[in-house]
Amino acid sequence: MSTKREREYERRRFEKWQQRQVEARARHRRQRVLAGSIAGGVVLVLAVVVWIAVANGGSSAAQSPTPTPTSTLSAPDPSVAGDRTWTGDITFNGGKVGISLDGHAAPQAVANFTTLAAAGFFDDTKCHRVTTEGSGLYVLQCGSPDGTASGTPGYTWGPIENAPSDNVYPAGTIAMARAGNDASSMGSQFFIVYQDSTIPADSAGGYTIFGKVTSGLQVIKDIAAAGTADGQPDGAPKNDVIIQKVETQ
Repeated sequence: MSTKREREYERRRFEKWQQRQVEARARHRRQRVLAGSIAGGVVLVLAVVVWIAVANGGSSAAQSPTPTPTSTLSAPDPSVAGDRTWTGDITFNGGKVGISLDGHAAPQAVANFTTLAAAGFFDDTKCHRVTTEGSGLYVLQCGSPDGTASGTPGYTWGPIENAPSDNVYPAGTIAMARAGNDASSMGSQFFIVYQDSTIPADSAGGYTIFGKVTSGLQVIKDIAAAGTADGQPDGAPKNDVIIQKVETQ
């Protein structure tokens, strides 16, 4: 694919993601109104106000209870993580992986991941990297909107949260990917560790651990067992690995 076509592809994906954000904000507003104890007539008025705001591009002063990335392209507020444990699933074309996310230990990472998941950002995206025997690292890396190592949600964030002091990332770890020596370069890319790995910290520190696999780790192991497209220990998976959907609650 040419560079021009890649840019156009990413632009279309991002526009689709933004539209999903508008829809997600509308859902959150409706849920907030319906969950309230306000009298029925007032609830109806508020619901109408919310729908008018959405129809006019969300220009109303009413705010979403779950902050999401907007046209300002900034990471969601860490408070979205709710200081709690989240559960969910990542559905790959090869099977489903159950996950648990630690909103207490890594609030910014969990707020970011759950917000992007709710907006459908990860849906139908390709995992671009797998590392196998010989690399000393055992991970599947995903989350780039264009299926390459360069895609982001349009913003980056930091600092690093919840990095292990001993540089050991146990099998099942879910952590944020970032650029080397840059603690503020995290975006949407993440990796799943399928076998205990030691990843030395660089000058910026280690890598943000924000969750773990609770079921289906064999799905990731099978992807790694198939190897890479070029036969090297670090590269694109031999067979396309597609995230079909990410759901969290």
